[in-house]
Amino acid sequence: MERNSTTPVLELVDLVAGYRLRQGLLGSRRDVRAVAGVSLSVNEGETLCLVGESGCGKSTVARTVVNLLRPFSGEVRFEGADITGMGKQDLRAMRQQVQLVFQDPYASLNPRMTVRELLTEAWRIHPGIVERQHWDTEVDSLLERVGLNPAHASRYPHQFSGGQRQRICIARALSVRPRLIVCDEAVSALDVSIQAQILTLLKQLQDDLGVAYLFITHDLGVVRHLADRVAVMQLGTIVETGDTEQIYERPAHPYTQALLSAAPSVDDWREQTSDEILLAGDAPSPLNPPSGCRFHPRCWKAQDICGIDEPALVHRDTDHPVACHFASADAGVGPVFS
Repeated sequence: MERNSTTPVLELVDLVAGYRLRQGLLGSRRDVRAVAGVSLSVNEGETLCLVGESGCGKSTVARTVVNLLRPFSGEVRFEGADITGMGKQDLRAMRQQVQLVFQDPYASLNPRMTVRELLTEAWRIHPGIVERQHWDTEVDSLLERVGLNPAHASRYPHQFSGGQRQRICIARALSVRPRLIVCDEAVSALDVSIQAQILTLLKQLQDDLGVAYLFITHDLGVVRHLADRVAVMQLGTIVETGDTEQIYERPAHPYTQALLSAAPSVDDWREQTSDEILLAGDAPSPLNPPSGCRFHPRCWKAQDICGIDEPALVHRDTDHPVACHFASADAGVGPVFS
C-alpha cells in the first residue's frame, strides 16, 4: 500500500454500522444502526477526539475502524484503501498499522502472560517487525518509553496498578509500530491524576513517533489539551466538528453546549459557562431514533422543523460545521441551574 502524505491516515465515508438483533426466541432479525452515516478523517500525526455520551455509537466506530465489526454500508479507508473490501493479506498488514487501546486495562491483558510475552506476541504474529535476537532490547526500550521499569518485564499484569497496566497496553500497541492508535475510553477507568499522566504520555509519544490518534471519550473535559480536532457524536451522527478552539470556545450545537457545561473541569471556558445545562428526558434508543434532528426531543431550541427535517453537517452562521437548524455560539435560555 503506497503512502501519500496528502491522504488521511483514516477516513470514514458515510459509515453505517451496528448490530443485528433477534426479536424474540424465534423472531426475525433487526438491524440496529448505532452509527448512522458518519464521515470523518484523521490526518497523519494528529489527534481527532470523538466525543459523546454513552450509547451514542462511539465504540461501534472504534470496532469498525479496526475491522472487528463489518459496516452495513459506507467506507472505512486506511491510507486511501477501503478496508471493507481488502483481501486477507492486505487486511493483515492494515491490522499491524492500526491498533486499539481498550477502556479496561484489567480485562485487555492476558493474566497468564508476562509483560515480555505480551509485548513479543505481535512479533510472532507479524514476523519481520523486530528480529528475534533484538526482542529483549526492544522490550526494554518499549517499557522505558511508556515510563515503566524494564526490570519488571517478567512480571504478570496483576502485579501492576491500573495506570501501569494501561501503560503496558500502550506499549503493546506501539510494539508493531502503528500509524494510527484508536483509544476507546482509554483513560475513563483510571483515577483523575492517573488520567493526566496517561494523556501526557500519549502526547509525548505522538511528538516523538508521529503516531495519529482517534481518541474516543464521553468527557470533553479530559481531552482539551490532547485534541487537535473534535467531532461531537449524538445518537449515531456527528452533530458538530471543528478545531479544538472552535469547539471549546464557540460551541454552536445545543448538545455540545450541554456536554461542555457538564464537564468536570476548571479550565477557563468554565468561567464563561458557569451553569450546567440539564437535558429533558432520556436519550432515545438507536432501535427507534426520532425523526428529523435526533436531538430535538431533548433540545430547548427545538421547533417544528426539527422534528421533520434532519439538519446537514455544514457551515451555517458559524466558523465550523454544525448539524443544527438554529446553531449559535450563544446557548440562549436553556434548562439550566446555577
